[in-house]
Amino acid sequence: MRDGVRPSATAPVTLPHVRIARFVTPSPATGTGIANIQWGVVEGAAGAAPSALTVAAIADHPFGPIAFTGDRWALPDVRLLPPILPSKVVAVGKNYASHVREMGGDAPPETPIIFLKPSTSVCGPGDPIRLPVEAGRVDHEAELAIVLGRPLKGASAGEALDAVLGYTCANDVTDRTMQSADGQWTRAKGYDSYCPLGPWIETAVDPTDLRVTASVNGEVRQDSRTSALLRDVATLLEFMSGVMTLLPGDVILTGTPAGVGPIIDGDTVTVEIEGIGALTNPVRAV
Repeated sequence: MRDGVRPSATAPVTLPHVRIARFVTPSPATGTGIANIQWGVVEGAAGAAPSALTVAAIADHPFGPIAFTGDRWALPDVRLLPPILPSKVVAVGKNYASHVREMGGDAPPETPIIFLKPSTSVCGPGDPIRLPVEAGRVDHEAELAIVLGRPLKGASAGEALDAVLGYTCANDVTDRTMQSADGQWTRAKGYDSYCPLGPWIETAVDPTDLRVTASVNGEVRQDSRTSALLRDVATLLEFMSGVMTLLPGDVILTGTPAGVGPIIDGDTVTVEIEGIGALTNPVRAV
């Protein structure tokens, strides 16, 4: 792993710092080209080019000790999928003061404003954000995403952090026209492909002060740090677990900073978070 020691096949180990990915590769057993969906661990130096990274397959899910199968591919030879398929995505609105102001608010909400995005809104790195024919103004929203590693219900802030598997990048794609017209957020944020996640889950990053950016066609539009969150990761998990049971694999979106803006057909949007990686998606009208 990070010290250069390769794990042996099938030997279960607990790794304190890994990048967990889901990916597709053609079946080596049949040679038919039938895709196999697998979990794996991305190996290589943080920030290295994809050509310098490999992905080592694991035998089962990543919610416990990891057993490597011994299969390994160069990262460019596989297709990355969303790193998790959650039972639900729980998101929080107005969690950066800068975004509250840019949306016309005077003060942050007294309690977190939470909402759900359907699991079918999740897509992965490189997948298109698909704009329906009825779309109005559709915005990007760069966010740090939390991935749960075990069930959480009624937890204290301290207990909540122990349930975190890791963190990934998210884009809380939002139709502002629909959001305004409906007076609530489900349709505006719930379309298929309106929750890109990836490129992988980083299990050991400290979420307290990470740079979060969004770029469209190479132009930086959002640029802030998680230290500016009005409510931090532990506080959000405490609040949300008091409302509903959070399950392993569930995703929590922590809010977006100022700089949200429209994306249109033909654009390419990238969400990048320090210590995690970059999530890039093309935008396509359908």
